Amino acid sequence: MHTFAIANQKGGVGKTTTAINLAYFLARLGYRVLLMDLDPQGNASSGLAIDRSQLQQSMYNVLVEGKNLKEVIVKTGQELLDIAPASLDLAGAEIEMISLEGREFLLREAMQEIEPFYDAIFVDCPPSLGILTINAFTAVHGILVPVQCEYYALEGLGQLMQTVTLVRESLNPALEVEGAVLTMYDGRTNLAREVVEEVRSFFGHRIFDTIIPRNVRLAEAPGFGQSVFEYAPDSMGAQAYRAFAEEFASRLKK
Repeated sequence: MHTFAIANQKGGVGKTTTAINLAYFLARLGYRVLLMDLDPQGNASSGLAIDRSQLQQSMYNVLVEGKNLKEVIVKTGQELLDIAPASLDLAGAEIEMISLEGREFLLREAMQEIEPFYDAIFVDCPPSLGILTINAFTAVHGILVPVQCEYYALEGLGQLMQTVTLVRESLNPALEVEGAVLTMYDGRTNLAREVVEEVRSFFGHRIFDTIIPRNVRLAEAPGFGQSVFEYAPDSMGAQAYRAFAEEFASRLKK
């Protein structure tokens, strides 16, 4: 069983797009997958056609009220892919969790009962390094970092890596950075190519070979509550995420 946080405290880098499409395609490959939405914006939930206004319970109830995670998980339209959705209440969880005992371990404890039912669990983190992200880092074994091919791509990554080191030293010795995936690549610009080289230099062998292009279909798909594989299966975005998911799966088998 493999557990991963998909994280970057910089917003707009393709984090949730990566979470949805990676989880979806791995499920199509036959993996039993759970996607956990820890972002109060809930884009991973709505991107998989979950009507958040109709939710009776969410990850907020799990983390703050101690609700059993099994009772929060719902099915998606893709067989073998489940989601633990986020609600707007999660926005207040950062404050409410501060006073809870063992607040850094709440997600880890909640995940223990459901881990045997999945081959892979992905946690879509909020664009911050607050207590929700710390909970994810404490609960998983690997971190996947989406990095957009734009000017400020490396901004904040040093802080992210420092946070990983601190969590590894004090909360989760097994935590490792699984790798970085380059997103929003526009091969027509010199800047994008320069960013690729900078990120490769920063992450070394931990960067994935597959590069995700900037593609309008990737941006449109969540508005229809679909992965890009359902919305535009022949698009460049779908082809790229298919290649990335296959590359990711090859690492799982090692």
